[in-house]
Amino acid sequence: MSNDTCPIAASAGIVTILPGAELRFFPEFLTVGETGVLFDELCNTLTWTQHQVCMFGREMAAPRLSCWIGDPQCSYRYSGQLHTPQPWPEVLRVLRVRIEEVTAKRFNSVLANLYRDGADSIGWHADNESELGLEPSIASLSLGAARRFCLRHRHDPAYYAEWWLTDGSLLYMAGGTQAHYRHTLPKTRKPVGPRINLSFRWIFPSGQEISTFHISTDQQ
Repeated sequence: MSNDTCPIAASAGIVTILPGAELRFFPEFLTVGETGVLFDELCNTLTWTQHQVCMFGREMAAPRLSCWIGDPQCSYRYSGQLHTPQPWPEVLRVLRVRIEEVTAKRFNSVLANLYRDGADSIGWHADNESELGLEPSIASLSLGAARRFCLRHRHDPAYYAEWWLTDGSLLYMAGGTQAHYRHTLPKTRKPVGPRINLSFRWIFPSGQEISTFHISTDQQ
């Protein structure tokens, strides 16, 4: 089954127009009551790890904690390492269905990142690993402290957008977004609390990858 077919029509959200990209933002996808309970449960029950990234020829600890979750076949290579998925917690199974309803896409995996404070971040990169296919659909849900998220065109910096990813917001990126743009969650010196990001995606099982390109990225 591909992630291109879901019987429920997508909700519009707030559309950002950029050439070659499909971007929709839902600032209040979850209520404040829902986000607090969900944040606490995920923070306390997920198996958080700090993986290593290779930068300038040497390995260093990534400035965030992560947990890869998905269907059994959804091994995923990112930051130079192959990650085997943890099984779905029931709370994320339920959340996945809600996100599929609003995006009209299917997802079989989710990358959870925990940004502990403003020193945690992720550098400019694109989610364009071969396992994600040619035009990945990424649904990114934010819990906790608001953080700035920036997106810019690979070749023309005039094409740029940014959002404050607030508690309970959902940012959906699809179409050619990963091919033409890179994105980042920058560090900040301002006092900021912890934030969990859940980026739902579809992994093509081994042997069925359809993407033929991979661009090296700085994901520190």
